[in-house]
Amino acid sequence: MKKILLVFLVLASTLSSWSQTKVNTISQGEQPQASLDTKGVIRVVFGQEDKVFCATSKDQGGTFSKPVLVAEVPGMHLGMSRGPQIASSDTHSVITAMDKTGNIHWFELSNESDSWKPQGIVNDQSESAPEGLMSIAADKKDNFYAVWLDTRIGKRNQIFFSSLSKGDSKWSKNQLAYQSPDEHVCECCKPSIAVNGTEVAIMFRNWLEGSRDLYVAKSSDSGKSFGNAQRLGMGTWKLEGCPMDGGGIVIDDAKGIHTTWRREGIVYYSKPGAVEIKIGEGRNSSISGTSDTILISMQSGDAVKSVSLKGKIENTIGKGSYLKSIVLPDKKVFYIWEQDREIKFQKAE
Repeated sequence: MKKILLVFLVLASTLSSWSQTKVNTISQGEQPQASLDTKGVIRVVFGQEDKVFCATSKDQGGTFSKPVLVAEVPGMHLGMSRGPQIASSDTHSVITAMDKTGNIHWFELSNESDSWKPQGIVNDQSESAPEGLMSIAADKKDNFYAVWLDTRIGKRNQIFFSSLSKGDSKWSKNQLAYQSPDEHVCECCKPSIAVNGTEVAIMFRNWLEGSRDLYVAKSSDSGKSFGNAQRLGMGTWKLEGCPMDGGGIVIDDAKGIHTTWRREGIVYYSKPGAVEIKIGEGRNSSISGTSDTILISMQSGDAVKSVSLKGKIENTIGKGSYLKSIVLPDKKVFYIWEQDREIKFQKAE
């Protein structure tokens, strides 16, 4: 009996140690987003009321530095997929944060430094982005791209885009990427953006004849022009209100576009023009990886889960919401999420 008790205590101690080493807390905060630069450094941005913080890991998510204060943005949007965004590239990183009057503030970092510098406003028409929903992305050569909901046309939300070329101190002239023929796109769903080389793709939830389906618009010239938007999946979702769920998008090295999104209570995976694949019940899904390592992260009840597209292997990460993942070069996975207004992270072996 003593031997059994000893084995039990050792096992309990091992499991406790495993949990402590696998799930960690960066700080109090909300709405975490993460980036991976070309040298393997992970940066996590999050908000605390009107303050933007960033924590850095130089061991690919094993440990993090103490968060540094990036800026204070009075009246900053935070919560419900709103909050600061981050993208990292070869030598620089960019953070954006939106205030409730409708301005998109941006901050820049030389990756060799810990000092973030305020650089101005992304939207070239003042107070045109009051909804507070946007995404940013970067290629590997210090070019950055942004997409957001903008009301400068008839005071209704449409999809706007801008880019920041290497070495520039100002974002390009804002351009209309998509205007809904039914007055506006879905008002409360975050648009997503992905880039690989000169290929740029934006995904957004539309509003057409009462349906709130996801659409993708593609560019092959680094965002100088976009083709016609294409609806994703074969089904449709008639809905009076807004689902407040924008999904996620990535582009692989073969220029293939992969997306995840929710229709009703189901999370799907799809490629443009293909039948959607049911992943499972959930919401707030995001996507990472390349063609052979596609990973979908989502919330199901009060749990956050990841599902590998290959084999549909499901992994419960913990409790919380807004789970994001990064598939690392060695195929290990870094997870970041929000739980009880704390920023949690885990690195899967």
